[in-house]
Amino acid sequence: MSRWRDIKQGKETTQNEVVKPKNTTSSLPPCAPLGVRFRAFLTDTFLITTPIFYIVIYFVMGGGDSFSQNRIEGWLLIFAIHAIVILFFWLKSGQTPGLKLYEVKLVHTQTKEPIKVAQAIVRYVMTLFAIITFFLLFLPFIRDDKRTFQDLFSNTSIIDS
Repeated sequence: MSRWRDIKQGKETTQNEVVKPKNTTSSLPPCAPLGVRFRAFLTDTFLITTPIFYIVIYFVMGGGDSFSQNRIEGWLLIFAIHAIVILFFWLKSGQTPGLKLYEVKLVHTQTKEPIKVAQAIVRYVMTLFAIITFFLLFLPFIRDDKRTFQDLFSNTSIIDS
């Protein structure tokens, strides 16, 4: 009689049953696949970065010669406008046009809620840092959870929406 009670209360299993550990669910949401995130990044590059680049060079700076003479000023202007546009998309809906196209979104890692301003700024700066250092771009290929350098520092994740 006590064996039946133990089985009923989950303390013991029958021979055909498999015991599942109680805490198998991770608090971290699974990240979107790397291929999807990369395609979203390329889409954003062509839809957001390229137009900003051409507008700054040809309309603001007056052409390629002026841009080449004032490169630091030109690049700072490009990065400033790009940051404003990207941060706006991240804070408004958690999705840039590329993320929306591939049905993924940027969220806080633990709560799965939209990110805050500080997180967005840290993520943007760490993304630039990862691109500049180049070897940090390969971090998701090493990690089991596929999180990037900027995900780790800003406590964000790109997940399926």
